[in-house]
Amino acid sequence: MTPPMTTIATTASGSGSAAGDSLARDALAVLQPGFDGTTAPDWVRRRIGEGLASVALFGRNVVSEDQVTALTAHLRAERDDLLIAIDEESGDVTRLDVRTGSSFPGNHALGAVDDPDLTRAVSRELGRRLAACGVTFDWAPSADVNADADNPVIGVRSFGASPDLVARHTAAWVEGLQSTGVAACTKHFPGHGDTNVDSHHAVPRIDVDADTLYERELPPFRAAIAAGTRAIMSAHILVPALDPDRPGTLSRRVLTELLRGELGYQGLIVTDGMEMRAISGTYGLEHGVVLAIAAGADAICVGGGLCDEGTVLKLRDALVAAVRSGELPAERLADAAARVRDLAAWTAAARGDAGKTAPDPEIGLVAARRALTVTRTGPAAPVTEPVYVAQFNPAPNIAVGDQTPWGVAAELQRLLPGSASGSFTGEGAGDAVLAAAGGRRIVAVVRDEHRHDWMRSALSALLAARPDTVVVEMGLPQAPPRGTLHIATYGAARVCGVAAAEAVVAG
Repeated sequence: MTPPMTTIATTASGSGSAAGDSLARDALAVLQPGFDGTTAPDWVRRRIGEGLASVALFGRNVVSEDQVTALTAHLRAERDDLLIAIDEESGDVTRLDVRTGSSFPGNHALGAVDDPDLTRAVSRELGRRLAACGVTFDWAPSADVNADADNPVIGVRSFGASPDLVARHTAAWVEGLQSTGVAACTKHFPGHGDTNVDSHHAVPRIDVDADTLYERELPPFRAAIAAGTRAIMSAHILVPALDPDRPGTLSRRVLTELLRGELGYQGLIVTDGMEMRAISGTYGLEHGVVLAIAAGADAICVGGGLCDEGTVLKLRDALVAAVRSGELPAERLADAAARVRDLAAWTAAARGDAGKTAPDPEIGLVAARRALTVTRTGPAAPVTEPVYVAQFNPAPNIAVGDQTPWGVAAELQRLLPGSASGSFTGEGAGDAVLAAAGGRRIVAVVRDEHRHDWMRSALSALLAARPDTVVVEMGLPQAPPRGTLHIATYGAARVCGVAAAEAVVAG
C-alpha cells in the first residue's frame, strides 16, 4: 500500500541531509548507464562514489580485451563490487567482438544443433572471457520464442520456434555463464518473439490470448528461473491479455504480479533500454523511468544512445522528485536499490569462479561447424578456383548495429587466394553482381532472404544467369534452398562465416 504523500515527503527528506543523501544514493544505484570512450570518464568515477552501482559497456567502449580489462579495473578501483554490464549475446549481437565478429555462434545456431551440453559449453567459455575482462553482468540470453519468422528484431537471436527447445537451451546458457561468476540476464520478458515491430522504434503489440502466452512465451522464463538466472530483462511490448494499457516494462501486472507473484522470481528485474522509442517516445524518458521502478523494475538500462552525465543526473533527480511527491513509494525505490546491491555482492563473491574454468577457445568454431545445414540441389563442380563473393546487405537492426563485419569473403580470400568481393543492396543488385563477377564462380551471401523482396529478386536473377552459384544464408533459413550448393549457418557470427567458407571449399 502506498503511504500518504506527506509521509513519503517527510521520510525522504528527513530532518536533515542524511535521508536526502540516502534517497539520492538509492536513485543512482538503480541506474545502469553507458558512457562514451574507451577509458573511464571522470564523471562516471565521481558518480560511483556517490552511489552509482552499475555501468554498462557497449561497442563504442571496446577496442580489445586488454583495453576492456584496463577499463574495468579503473572503474572497479572506485567500487570493488561495481556491476559492469555488457550486451553480449554472442552471434549477431556482440560487443566484446564488435570489430571482428563473434567467436561464438548465436542462439539460433545452438538451437539448430539442439545439444544443451554444447550450449552450456559455449556460454561457459563466453563467461570465462567476460570475467577475465572484468565484466560481471551480461544482458543475455534471449529467451524469446521466435513465433513470427518476419520478426524484425529477434530472428537468429532466438534459439528457435519451439517453447520446449528454447526453454532447455535458455537454462543451459544461464547455467554455463553463471558457472563463471558472471550474472545472466534472461530477456525479453514476457516474450518478444511474436512481434512484427522493433521496440527500438515503436511499441510492439502481441495480440494473443492468455493461454497462448502461458504455453508459448513463458516456459523459457520458467526454465531460466529454475536454472537460477540472476536477472530478467523486461520487454517494451504491449500484451493486452496481461495489461491493455501499459507495455511490460511499465506494467505492475507483468513485473510484480506475474513475474514476481505467479512465477515466484526473486532476482533482479532490469528494463530494456529506456531510450528506445517504445518508452521515451511515448512516455518520456524521465517519467518512463519512474513508472518502471513503480511497476516493479529494479534497474534501469540506459546508455545505448544516451551516455552523458546530464542524463544520469536528470534520471536521478526524477526518481527523487517522484518519491517526494508521492508518485513513487520510498520503500519501492529502496527495495530496488537493495536488489542491485545484492547482485553486485554476489558477483564480487563469485569473482574467482572463472579461474576454475578451463579455457576452451575452439568451442565456438566447433559449434558453428555443427550447426551448418548443407543442401545440394544439383550436380556442380567443386569450388577450387578464386571466386566472387557477393554479399547482399539488408539494413541492420539497432540491436545488431552496423559496426560488426559479417559474411564469408575474408575467409574465402584466405582459402582461395585471388578471390574478390562486393556488397550489394536494393533493386538491380543481381545484375550488378553479374557485371562485377566477370567469369568467376559466384558465392552469394544473403541474410533473411525471406524478409526482403529485393534480395529474393536479386538472387533469382543471379541464379537464372549463373545456376552454378553457391548460396550462403546467414540469417533465418526460411526460404527454400536455392543454388547448386546451399549452406545455412543460422547466424552471421565470424565463426559461422569461417564454417561456411570451409563448406564452400569442401563442396
